[in-house]
Amino acid sequence: MVHSTRRGLRRAAAAVVATTLLVAGCSQGQDPAPEAATVAPTLEPQKAAAPDPVVAPTWPLTGVAGEPVNRPALAVKIENTATARPQSGLDQADVVWETIVEFEVSRFVAVWHSQVPEELGPVRSVRPMDPDIVSPMNGLLTFSGGQPGILDLVAASPVQVISHDAGAAGLYRISSRSAPHNVYADPAALWAQADANHQSSPGEQFAFARTAERATAVAAGTPATTLAFDLSSQSKPSWTWNGTVWERSEGSTPAVAASGARLSATNVVSIVADHPGTPFGAQNGAVVPTYTLVGSGEGTLATGGKTIPVRWQKDSRDAPMQLFTADGAPALLAPGNTWVELVPAGTGSLAIS
Repeated sequence: MVHSTRRGLRRAAAAVVATTLLVAGCSQGQDPAPEAATVAPTLEPQKAAAPDPVVAPTWPLTGVAGEPVNRPALAVKIENTATARPQSGLDQADVVWETIVEFEVSRFVAVWHSQVPEELGPVRSVRPMDPDIVSPMNGLLTFSGGQPGILDLVAASPVQVISHDAGAAGLYRISSRSAPHNVYADPAALWAQADANHQSSPGEQFAFARTAERATAVAAGTPATTLAFDLSSQSKPSWTWNGTVWERSEGSTPAVAASGARLSATNVVSIVADHPGTPFGAQNGAVVPTYTLVGSGEGTLATGGKTIPVRWQKDSRDAPMQLFTADGAPALLAPGNTWVELVPAGTGSLAIS
């Protein structure tokens, strides 16, 4: 029993000696164990900037979504006497400006871009206010003729002139009406004459909301059903909201195009501006008036069965007319066609009901 214990102690001592020698050998003859490596965190590459949102293209004169055809704005002087009605192509115009000329009758500057009617007319002569209306579009201005001084005003503007009296192609007389109410135009033939400086589509003339619900008058205006204009003793147009669009009447008579379509507008813009006489005369000594459109003034925007007061501003002949609300924010029209009523300051009026 004693011998067994001694043998166990000798074995334990030998194990201790062996372990000590092993440790010593490692420390003297081998490289120390490497320290644990520190691994830097993997960094994700910087994320790319978010792409710009895709904005659907729109037609510049209407704000309606679509792929605009690259062609110039086509402005045409259209007569609006009782003898001239119903006119051709007005139901397809993007914008129509109504002006009061001599003898207190109204005449239109109608502008086409997004649609191509088969025929336009009756086409009549140019007036002094026309360059201020059409110059911002840098397009084509078509008319039947004009006085030398007024023609000089137009020639000094950036538009391309297409005049029937000058023998331009695409203008002709029809046999179903008597002169001077029988000059008509083929719009495709007019566009075909655009020169190298008048090939491009116009810029946006008014600011448009992306949807009708976001239009300024719809969002913040006062409900209305009728816009009754008194532009002169001979011109008293009115517009009635039918739940979808504003429908035009000449006095109490519904206004229609030659196609039979009721003349209507998505937006009706009332612009109150001075209406002074000019040195130009008409028959029987009548004075040819114009409008003072460079500057600013009061107006009304009607959209979606509602109206809102606006301030208009036009910085130069070649600058588009801008509309602002009372707080200075841009007034947004609804996508669609627009009629602009130029109300003579001091003598014209608009009654809203």
